[in-house]
Amino acid sequence: MELEYRIIELNDKEWITKALKASDFMGCEYSFANNFAWRRLSDSKVCRYKDFYFLKSVIENEVYYTYPAGNGDIAELFGLLLDECKREDRELKLISVLESCVANLVNVYGDRVVAEEDRSNFDYIYNTQELIELRGKKFHGKRNHIANFKKSDWEYKELTPELIDDCIEFSAVAFNEKESYTSHSAVAEQFAINMFFSYYDVLGISGGVLYQNGKMVGFTFGEALNSETFVIHVEKALPEVQGAYPTLFNEFIKANASSFKYINREDDVGVEGLRKSKLSYRPEFLLKKYVVTIKDN
Repeated sequence: MELEYRIIELNDKEWITKALKASDFMGCEYSFANNFAWRRLSDSKVCRYKDFYFLKSVIENEVYYTYPAGNGDIAELFGLLLDECKREDRELKLISVLESCVANLVNVYGDRVVAEEDRSNFDYIYNTQELIELRGKKFHGKRNHIANFKKSDWEYKELTPELIDDCIEFSAVAFNEKESYTSHSAVAEQFAINMFFSYYDVLGISGGVLYQNGKMVGFTFGEALNSETFVIHVEKALPEVQGAYPTLFNEFIKANASSFKYINREDDVGVEGLRKSKLSYRPEFLLKKYVVTIKDN
């Protein structure tokens, strides 16, 4: 039997969401909205096998799979994946594999499994109440930035459909100013933002917009990721406006994520400035992910 792959579509949402709920993974890749919006980044295709769902992507000319979400005989599915790779004369490689999933693979394939930490792909996981309250010495700087911002004429609004065009324009201006059209990842991000907004209500995401002196200075949006985690998909703010980022983030999670134990702010893609910023919020832990190769017998 050969597995079938195709571009993910909006009508896949129901069955993919069901598979994701069954596995309840915390990694940011396990989101229908993310997979749908970001499909151009790595030419991702979706596969449905019985009650399992996973992606097949091409990164730097290498083929990778995500660890399947859903219910059923996982060994049977991996048998088909190994057969596919053998036919195409390549090793089976998986990306963004969580520690628990690595352990599952080792139980089945033993020392054929080679797992390498992918630090640039680790998710930053925070305690929600800590980031809402920002108490204590470790958040002194964040509180100061927010207090200084709130000395101005500011306003936070829920991101409703009538504000979407303004958010797209805000993002496009930043994209053009940085001449980001030369970067494949930046172009893919702009495509993703447009997809998120084009299907905003259908995807079930929520967002917020921050203003200073009547001018938009940032927007953000996210969604429930699993039973105890809220994920932030996008955060955009004017870097020259002191306090815009922390104020936007704090107001948004107070309005949308207070019932969740954790906040997932996704990875840092190896960008030093982004890593420094995400570490400054003192994550509860980093969600480790691995690149896994299953060697031939």
